[in-house]
Amino acid sequence: MESADLGKSEMNSVEEKIQLVTFKLGKEEFGFDILKVREINKMMSMTKVPGAPAFMEGIMNLRGHVIPVINLRRLMGMENREYNRETSIVVIDIPGKTYGFIVDAVREVLRIPVTVTEPPPALTAGVESGFVTSIAKLDDRLLFLLDIEKVTAFDAASKNLQIN
Repeated sequence: MESADLGKSEMNSVEEKIQLVTFKLGKEEFGFDILKVREINKMMSMTKVPGAPAFMEGIMNLRGHVIPVINLRRLMGMENREYNRETSIVVIDIPGKTYGFIVDAVREVLRIPVTVTEPPPALTAGVESGFVTSIAKLDDRLLFLLDIEKVTAFDAASKNLQIN
């Protein structure tokens, strides 16, 4: 019985960690759960889709699969920026869907303890549709963790975003 208790205390002492792909949008740093990230690509050619919402940059052919590409700056209500050599497309897989998200620059893969995260303060509730699930407090910076389910929940709402 003592060994079972010892096992429990050992399990509690192991700190839960999350692994993220971090990227920049402007001066701010964001992160996606690495388990949802399929791959990271440099910018590539896309085909515009007539009548698509403003945040949809177009579609791309990724090894024989047509994937919608979302400009994450536009989706989050940020100013547009010209693409450069650091601009990347983070390809995300969620059940039944794959999307590409254009980001200013991919920074790193980071493994952090859950204990350094906290819910966003009420004043940040203006961040588009509550995309931010938590904020990680790192030594020299803050990192906004995005909820991929919420970021990709624009399908039903996209018709409402089109301007007549």
